Amino acid sequence: MSTLTVFRRCRRAASWLMLGALLLPLDGCGAAALPCRLTAATLDILPLVGHAAATPFNACASAID
Repeated sequence: MSTLTVFRRCRRAASWLMLGALLLPLDGCGAAALPCRLTAATLDILPLVGHAAATPFNACASAID
């Protein structure tokens, strides 16, 4: 195997381990509500309409929790 192939495999494994470590503190419900919370946080940044647009996503995350 070439050095580049080994490097790519190690990088991919490290990426998956880091993702797992970031999601580890979340409970099952917290992991399920994560997409709703990220979308709501992103929409909240928008001026004027951000809060109104994020309201359904906040409700979705609250319902999951």
